[in-house]
Amino acid sequence: MAFITDNDLLDGGRLLPLVEDFYTIQGEGFHAGKPAYFIRLGGCDVGCRWCDAKYTWNPKLYPPTDVQTVIGRATACPAQAIVITGGEPLLYPLGVLTETLHERGLQIFLETSGTHPFSGRFDWVCLSPKRQQPPLDEAYARAHELKVIVESAADFEWAEQNAARVGDGCILYLQPEWSVAERMMPAIVEYAKAHPKWNISIQTHKYMHIP
Repeated sequence: MAFITDNDLLDGGRLLPLVEDFYTIQGEGFHAGKPAYFIRLGGCDVGCRWCDAKYTWNPKLYPPTDVQTVIGRATACPAQAIVITGGEPLLYPLGVLTETLHERGLQIFLETSGTHPFSGRFDWVCLSPKRQQPPLDEAYARAHELKVIVESAADFEWAEQNAARVGDGCILYLQPEWSVAERMMPAIVEYAKAHPKWNISIQTHKYMHIP
């Protein structure tokens, strides 16, 4: 799948393939429960079979949008935090977007698989590694939060492999894959109790019926 990564086409990040932007409550991980403005970009080359945002994968469906338009909407709402997500947002140059939002006094949170080099400036990085395309070394060093999706018992070993590579201050989360959450939750609970460095993340926005 081809991605819109040409800096000339994106004008150095002044244009980005926007899927949607909206004000909601962060549902997962360390910032769960926090009001935040989400900016979702199109395009992903990781392709998780259980992804709940497969509609974002093809960037050709989302023509480049002027980031100033998005920034205007974000700053017009009460949110003090911005979540940049996807798709995989690190496919694109994020310097213009993040620097401008920082100038407006907003905190910037990134959700990434860590599979591409970083651009932009972030106050918080949530790294969610995937087996089929593991993160770059840089991503482990930048992560404030490691969120490993657990679909089966084999994922606990994968979680430990990733935990061994992040910094000492990185907060560790196990999150059940939504379609098997009821089945896997007892095992996740017992694993966290036996290995208390791990916390449990739940997709609370799905219980609240919000995006």
